[in-house]
Amino acid sequence: MRSLHPAHPVHTVWEPRTYPGSSAHLRTVRADLSHDLAGFDDDLRETVVLCASELFANCAEYTDSGGRGGEVLRFLAWGADRVRVGFTDAGGSGGLPRVPAERSDDEWAWAEERGLLMVEALSTAWGHLLSAPWADLGTHVWAEFPVPSGAPAPQHLAAYVFTDLHVGDRGRAPVPDVLTPR
Repeated sequence: MRSLHPAHPVHTVWEPRTYPGSSAHLRTVRADLSHDLAGFDDDLRETVVLCASELFANCAEYTDSGGRGGEVLRFLAWGADRVRVGFTDAGGSGGLPRVPAERSDDEWAWAEERGLLMVEALSTAWGHLLSAPWADLGTHVWAEFPVPSGAPAPQHLAAYVFTDLHVGDRGRAPVPDVLTPR
């Protein structure tokens, strides 16, 4: 009999989610991320949610995403040994996220205020990519977290996971959580 679940975990990419660029939407960001990572180790899920909260809040607080009509895009992917979460802002910060190597008191406060020290401490890697390197049109900030070796992998995931389908002015229509190959 052929197994319905592969012997090796399926690499998964979730459909990007778009959020209004306001810290008032942090609860939704956290809830969606917890839902999307259901079945993973609780400690891993809580760590990813905590760091993602900081990254989203930075987008809303320090970039044009926090302005009127601003948005933040969330990206999520899972490979055999790590989960990667990232957020893309609308630009306008005039700078790049970083933890200063030589830290003055002001630089420590700045890095701590943005939660970057926590993200650096809890992730195995983090970084950023400019959406348009020739202009300040947005920055994608990401962090990776290890999936513990030997941890059971959620069996319900496929290569691509749909989130919600937006249907004109009628609001959102539910779609299947998982795209299953035929």
